[in-house]
Amino acid sequence: MTEEIAGIRIPDSTLARDATELVREAASSLLFDHSRRVYLFGSLRGQEQGLEFDPELLYVGAMFHDLGLTERYRRPDQRFEIDGADEARRFLQRHGITGDAADRVWTAIALHTTPEIPLHLPAEIALVTRGVELDVLGLGYDAITEAQRNAVIDAHPRPDFKNRILEAFAEGIQDRPATTFGNVKADVLEHFVPGFHRTDFVDVIKNSSWPE
Repeated sequence: MTEEIAGIRIPDSTLARDATELVREAASSLLFDHSRRVYLFGSLRGQEQGLEFDPELLYVGAMFHDLGLTERYRRPDQRFEIDGADEARRFLQRHGITGDAADRVWTAIALHTTPEIPLHLPAEIALVTRGVELDVLGLGYDAITEAQRNAVIDAHPRPDFKNRILEAFAEGIQDRPATTFGNVKADVLEHFVPGFHRTDFVDVIKNSSWPE
C-alpha cells in the first residue's frame, strides 16, 4: 500500500524500499525520522514553488544525506556529506542508475550544508537543501501550512530535536575536525568539543608556501 503523509506520496518502488531499509538499519531513529522529514518537507517546498522533480531521486538524496554521521558509513578522512554522497552513488549504481541522475543525488547530498548554491541547481539538489533547512534551521517554516507541518511531525516526531541533532552532528564529525573547514559544522565543534580550534582562512593564505 502506498504511504501518503501531508499529501506527499512516499515512493513505493524497490529502489525506495531498499533505501528505507538501508537507512533504518544503519541510522538511529533520530536520523531516520529526520531524513524522512527532509524528503517530505523538500517535496512540500517543491510543490509550493511549482518545481518538477523526480520523487525517487529526491527520496534517496534525503534518506542518505546524513548517512556519513553513522558509525557504519563515516570515514575519518573526508567530509561527512561526501560519505553519504558516495554511498548513495554506489547504492544507485547497484540499482542500475548512473549518469546525470546519480550525479544529481550525489551533488544534493554533498552540498546540503553549503548555503545558497544548491538552490540554483536542479530541483532534486535544491529540494534536499530546502528540506534540511526547514527541519534543522526552520527556514521556510511558514511556506507550508500548519496542517502540513503537523502531519509530517505526527508521522515522524521530533522530540527535543534541536539538542539531539546537534549532539548527533558533534558525535559524527568530532574525529575529523579538519573536514569542517569552510562549512557550518565547524560551529558545532566549537560549541561541543573542548579545545577545538577552527582553521582560519586568512591564516591559511598567510602561511602558505608562497614566499611573498
